Amino acid sequence: MTAGMSVERLKRLDSFLTENYIDAGRIPGALMLVARHGEIVHCSPLGNMDAERAKPTREDTIYRIYSMSKPITSVGLMMLFEEGRFHLNDPVHEFLPEWKDAEVWVSGDASPFETRPVDRAMTIGNLLSHQAGLTYGFMDDHPIDRAYENVPPYSGAGSLAKWSASLAQIPLFYSPGTAWRYSVATDLCGYLTEVISGKPFGEYLEERIFEPLGMTDTAFNVPDAKIDRFAACYEPDAEKGGYRLQDDPETSDFRAVPTVPSGGGGLLSTAGDYVRFCQMLLNGGALDGVRILGRKTLDLMTSNHLPDGASILDRGFAGAFSEVSYGGVGFGLGFAVLQDPVKYQINGSTGTFSWGGAASTAFWVDPTEDLIGVFMTQLLPSDTYPVRQEIQAMVYASLED
Repeated sequence: MTAGMSVERLKRLDSFLTENYIDAGRIPGALMLVARHGEIVHCSPLGNMDAERAKPTREDTIYRIYSMSKPITSVGLMMLFEEGRFHLNDPVHEFLPEWKDAEVWVSGDASPFETRPVDRAMTIGNLLSHQAGLTYGFMDDHPIDRAYENVPPYSGAGSLAKWSASLAQIPLFYSPGTAWRYSVATDLCGYLTEVISGKPFGEYLEERIFEPLGMTDTAFNVPDAKIDRFAACYEPDAEKGGYRLQDDPETSDFRAVPTVPSGGGGLLSTAGDYVRFCQMLLNGGALDGVRILGRKTLDLMTSNHLPDGASILDRGFAGAFSEVSYGGVGFGLGFAVLQDPVKYQINGSTGTFSWGGAASTAFWVDPTEDLIGVFMTQLLPSDTYPVRQEIQAMVYASLED
């Protein structure tokens, strides 16, 4: 037993992933990291990080973490909240004037849409909790989702300022504060961070989070010197079965520094880096003598901000972005927050906060059990298999104390 966890039961994670996913041809490789009481108790690189080149997964493999960027961006913005630079109920347009005249879609399949005024202005708190009226272009076949395809956050806009200005021309999906919908809101949080801090967003994250926490491999691009550790990304092969290459690390867009850094999905990281971020959160905002956030700020961020204790399922619109329905799960400021394990149908603790990425990565932080889980692989989309739920069940089954 290590840190109150069964070593033998943790080893079952390796055999389960190998037999059911890697040898079965569902994914080329994976890395599962578990930490408890501040100690890494399981870290097992499995299979290949690049099947085409037969490169084995390494402990320091660099992954596209996609939406696991969101908690990092949210922490970065809330550091400015602690400095008194804004209030959560401040209208976004006080900092980004292009959002002052935002209206809500009523009808129409293409621009010009029929719109109406918002019930109230979009706030920074709305952005952090995905209650801002925004959406994603991939969510479903709604006219507003389709309109987003013209302003992708990763390229084409030239700067975060130009991207925000373009996005503000599209009507909101719903009036801010009246519903929950997964969206580009965290990308706007990144731009807000840039505007409020006066520093380029990537530079701000490096100075305020990555360097202080020793997250040496977390960035918006993979430099040439680290390309050998960069994993390939895959997608299901509908014709042949199994998976096929989706993004070759040698030719990936992630090799270049982006002109529009996506706070919602643009970061790359390693399991080792990300567990340091998670440990800082679990410690109440500090790690190795470096304080990133105050304990009460993290309490606020990991509380459910959906009205009347509602869940994502209760408040959300239709539109698949995950393999689970999120019954019994609320949302805070950058994190999903487990409210009711019975409704969520998983063995976990109330108050656990978490999120995942589009390429099937995931993390969770359980303050009750003093436990962290970080799962890395590279398969788009994340709802292809229920692997993230399966491994979480196995990790909790390893608790002994």
